[in-house]
Amino acid sequence: MKVDILAIGVHPDDVELSCSGTLLRQMSLGYKAAIVDLTEGELGTRGNAKTRLAEAKKATDILGVAERINLGLADGFFSGDRADQLKVIQAIRYFRPDIVLANAIDDRHPDHGRAAKLIHDACFLAGLLKIETQSYDQSPQERWRPQAIYHYIQDKVLKADLVVDVTPFMEKKMESVRAFQSQFYDPDSKEADSPISGKDFLDFIRARAQTYGRQIGVPYGEGFTSARPIGSKDLFELI
Repeated sequence: MKVDILAIGVHPDDVELSCSGTLLRQMSLGYKAAIVDLTEGELGTRGNAKTRLAEAKKATDILGVAERINLGLADGFFSGDRADQLKVIQAIRYFRPDIVLANAIDDRHPDHGRAAKLIHDACFLAGLLKIETQSYDQSPQERWRPQAIYHYIQDKVLKADLVVDVTPFMEKKMESVRAFQSQFYDPDSKEADSPISGKDFLDFIRARAQTYGRQIGVPYGEGFTSARPIGSKDLFELI
């Protein structure tokens, strides 16, 4: 499968919370998108792996991406070793994206920063001829290196290098977020509280989008950082 843009998150719901508005915008322009979850989020305070996989399926249907796969790495304990790298390389070569959206380079949850490095390294390694992998149907894969990697911003408010206007897609984004209902505020829940289960967390997600949107003069935006300068052949593309 060939997609234009691949969003990778270490936990199911990372993509929805942080860059689903961008995916919706790009798909509205005719681009093809897919999602990869590195883990099943099995260590999350609320819910379990089975619940979160079902919620991810619901969110996928809401967003309308071409495909979503889960690599089954160990939540909290993935190391970024050779085995982990090869799984991510395999996914990159399977989807062959031109752009990859990846976890925040620095965040409250340590998995996010570690995943950012894992994804960044795997994007480079996927372009090396002498690393051999097989696709999910056991056929040999060709090397592939994405042209750009943008790290979405998560819990910490980081200075964005790029902000995408997601105003027309904000409500659909929030619908996809609410698909992960086990993770968020539920007054009847008997499970322990978590940093994202408070009554005001979804308000924070909306306020964060307003914060980044304000920086570019629109109601809602999603922010990204980039390890390299963002280039353009036409300054008017950046307006």
